[in-house]
Amino acid sequence: MSGPQASPEAPRPPGTIRIGTIAGSPVLVSSSWFLVAALIAVVVSPRVEQVQPGLGLGKYVVGLAFAVVLYLSVLLHEASHAFMARHYGFPVSTITLHFLGGVTAIEAEAEKPRQEFWIAVVGPLTSLGVGLGALGLWFVTPDGVLRLVVEGLAGGNLLVGVLNLVPGLPLDGGRVLKSAVWKATGSMHRGTVVAAWGGRVTAFAVLLYPFVQQWLFGIEPGVVDFVLAVVIGLFLWNGASATLAHARVRRRFPHLVARRLARRTLSVPEDLPLSEAVRRAREAEAGAIVTVTGSGRPVGVVNEAALTATPEERRPWLATSTVARSVDDGLTLPVGIAGEDLVRAITSTPASEYLLLDDDGSVYGVLTTADVDRAFRDAPR
Repeated sequence: MSGPQASPEAPRPPGTIRIGTIAGSPVLVSSSWFLVAALIAVVVSPRVEQVQPGLGLGKYVVGLAFAVVLYLSVLLHEASHAFMARHYGFPVSTITLHFLGGVTAIEAEAEKPRQEFWIAVVGPLTSLGVGLGALGLWFVTPDGVLRLVVEGLAGGNLLVGVLNLVPGLPLDGGRVLKSAVWKATGSMHRGTVVAAWGGRVTAFAVLLYPFVQQWLFGIEPGVVDFVLAVVIGLFLWNGASATLAHARVRRRFPHLVARRLARRTLSVPEDLPLSEAVRRAREAEAGAIVTVTGSGRPVGVVNEAALTATPEERRPWLATSTVARSVDDGLTLPVGIAGEDLVRAITSTPASEYLLLDDDGSVYGVLTTADVDRAFRDAPR
């Protein structure tokens, strides 16, 4: 791929608000963010009162302002993923901020370990950069509320940067691990599986953290500690498990090769009686029928379901074109298409039959969705 591509505008998910655009992609805020922002304001307010007594309700306003600043740095983290993805030519549909941070929806898989590494690592590096910058600024910021905000910004970003480098999916560090295993073994699937199991181990460690917190730091865990551990642990476990399931599906994709699945095809004139077209197809042992113009240009593919539904006594009186689907955009595919590209093509333009064309533009055969589904089911798991 070369150069960034424009991302198609996707429908906005329910429960989100669009606040702008970055890197050509909509920036959405989940409704859950407002709950977390209010929670941050309440948690930070005692510290604000300690630094600047007498603010009254103003301490909550300061806490809310801190939440906004903190999430702006999270947005910068996600935007760095988006810019790097677009640098490699991958479309980015949305950037969403939610209660656990943010997510950048990249609409394609990396094709090389190097791409996977840089798209993943740029986020934590951005957070660490912001954290170190805020830390440096802290030393020259006067005492007061502003210094408190800078302090929180430094600590929050350094924590986000470090935690995101933990080697387990769905964290960025998991994608870094995936790229390393992929590079070492030559197998993207193996890299994904190793990184997903890293995510499961991380999830288990998060669930255990409240129980070892006192032993590590001498701090008695509270209800909030257990709630956060469960929420974050389940988030990591579910994300890792979904990745494993997706990896198992993707492992079958290489077995989907259009050339192997193509049905032998008979070309007939558009106005040929349907009964005669069927007779010729049986005689030629063809598995599909294509209608052509007088000049031989393919214009339609006979729909198997429509043909089956047509009574035999009516077939002599119907033109073959009456049960053929026009060869519109998306219904012609190169015969060399395979794997994930094939799945993406037939998913973007759903149909029961597709016309396969050779490199010179001639008809090679017909590919049916039923044959692709059967090959997928029969592929080794």
